[in-house]
Amino acid sequence: MLHPRIIPCLLVHKKGLVKTTRFKDPKYVGDPINAVKIFNEKEVDELIVVDIDATREGREPDYKMIENLAIECRMPLCYGGGIKTVEQAQKIFRLGVEKIAISSVAIENPQIITAMAERVGKQSVVVVLDVKKKMFGSKYELCTHNATKHTGIDPIIFAAVVEKLGAGEIVINSVDQDGVMKGFDLELIKKIREVVTIPVTVLGGAGSLDDIGNIIRQHGIIGVAAGSLFVFKGKFRAVLINYPTLNEKRDLLNQYFTH
Repeated sequence: MLHPRIIPCLLVHKKGLVKTTRFKDPKYVGDPINAVKIFNEKEVDELIVVDIDATREGREPDYKMIENLAIECRMPLCYGGGIKTVEQAQKIFRLGVEKIAISSVAIENPQIITAMAERVGKQSVVVVLDVKKKMFGSKYELCTHNATKHTGIDPIIFAAVVEKLGAGEIVINSVDQDGVMKGFDLELIKKIREVVTIPVTVLGGAGSLDDIGNIIRQHGIIGVAAGSLFVFKGKFRAVLINYPTLNEKRDLLNQYFTH
């Protein structure tokens, strides 16, 4: 039986682990390899690692870094950042990564989703939708390049397109909620969940385990990812790698199964 997944999301900037707020002001929080070692001990469900420099700088993924992460990682690993071609995706899988995450290239060349799915398997292709509310009104649009480029594309419509093209999973990443730790954008999640049937992971806004529990209760089998929640502790945001204990996870899942 499938279960909800609770997933730390690690951002790599200038080879260090950082956390952003609304995709800006990256704060250094440690070494990526050390963080992976700690998450290994905590037996996390899955790990997402995103190199936030690669696409913006127009360079290929850092294969040596990816290899080092994959060697250390003892849980399923999803990598994103700088992937533009099927050949790059295949190279990353050969390094030991289970999933690849693409974003801007999926918008610029949607057919790459189909090409990657056919070559490496649908279940291994994740499309990340970086979503921001438009300045006026309640509508949303997709952004790329660390939310510095606005596409004008409706993420709800594009999510349905992504599924038809063969993506195995969608990550809904809320730019407005990123690093704020005040809860997920429930309206955005609901709208996208209504138009797709493939697995969905939500990212951006988790401030407590209650926020994660609420999403699980509302949407059932879903991935719930977080950055700040798993690298900061307390109101002063002291850096401390953390993750729910087995008992805490059990309580969250029990809430899901009993509601």
